[in-house]
Parts: sequence; structure tokens; C-alpha cells
Amino acid sequence: MWVFDLDNTLYPADSDLWPKIDARITLFMAHLFGLDGMSSRALQKYYYERYGTTLRGLMEEHRVSAQEFLAFAHDIDRSGLVPNHSLATAIAALPGRKLILTNGSREHALRTAQALGLDEMFEDIFDIVAADFTPKPEPAAYERFFARHDVDPTRAVMFEDLPRNLVVPHARGMTTTLVVPKAGKMVQREAFEMVSEALPPHIDFVTTDLESFLAAIIAREDGA
Repeated sequence: MWVFDLDNTLYPADSDLWPKIDARITLFMAHLFGLDGMSSRALQKYYYERYGTTLRGLMEEHRVSAQEFLAFAHDIDRSGLVPNHSLATAIAALPGRKLILTNGSREHALRTAQALGLDEMFEDIFDIVAADFTPKPEPAAYERFFARHDVDPTRAVMFEDLPRNLVVPHARGMTTTLVVPKAGKMVQREAFEMVSEALPPHIDFVTTDLESFLAAIIAREDGA
């Protein structure tokens, strides 16, 4: 079983996609609360760090409609994404099932995967709605995922760009791989989400090049 995060994992971390989503969330907050941009962004990041997603904070504290929020946040231009044929080939060659596990919406994952030429590579998508709006890294999100898709975590591999989202998978027996930006590329994440110089013990592997990493796995399998 091969489990992939979506944002900043299946597309490069220096892509403009995540900043577009981030800006849409800030705009949603500004409209909702009548705040200026700086205040909206500060509140957005407070909810994100405290609740795991801004949406969860808005649902918990303000009863905001999840559907309205997700539709607004993911209403972005994806034309900057181009099909990644080498990654599609590598994923297709992996033996066994492949799934996407994302804190975003199913529609966002589908549209993004389509833009990348990866939509035919995956059996299914487990999104924030399927998780009952409980986001990674909360243990309940993973348990719902395991149960919904009959996943034996001890026989599964997970690819993620956020170290904290690999803590529970590793504890449950998954092999974990952190996907990080290539040297010199811009990091589109918050400082508290990133690893320090010392690699945490819950991360088994690190790669800056997902398609090459997968190709090496396939080559090793073929040579076994």
C-alpha cells in the first residue's frame, strides 16, 4: 500500500499552488470577520497551528460552513501545473494499491491530480470530509483512513511534506518518507512545520525528488 499526501508532495514545494490556496483562505477570513489582510492572516495562522487546519478552527469556534470554505479556498488557477509524466510512470509501476490522503477537499485533489496527469494512478482519495473534518496530524484522521480503506499500516508506506503528519503513521507501523524542497528552492510552509537539523526518529527516509525516489524503489524490486 502506497499513501501519498497531495499538496507540496505530488507537486513541487516551490509551485505557486499552495500560496494561492493560502491567499484564498486569508481572503475568506477577511470577508468573514471584516478584518484587514494582516489581521486576517494572523488569525488564520493561529487557527492553523492550534487546530491543524484553519477550517477546523472556524468550525469549532464560529460554526463556519465547511463546504463554503472549501469551495472558496480551492477556487484557484491550476494552469501553472504541468503533467509530470515521469512521476505518473513511477507511481503506476509501484506494486499494490495507491491512495491519496489529504487535508484538502476531494474536488481539489481530483482537479490537481488531473492537472499533473496523475488522476488515473490512484485507487481513491481520502479527504478532509471523509475524515469528518479531523485533520492530520490527529490520530483519529489516520484511524478513519485505515478503517475506510482496509489499510494494514505495517504493510504501507506514506509520503508527506510535513514532518508532524508522519508521527502517527510511524507509530502505527507505516514506513515514512518526508518529501522536502530541493536545495535553494523556496519553502511554502510555516516555520513551526519544518524539521530542525536533526532528523526526527519518526521519519525513515527523506527525498527531494519523489519520482527518482520511487524509480529507485521499483528498480530495487525488479532486481530482487
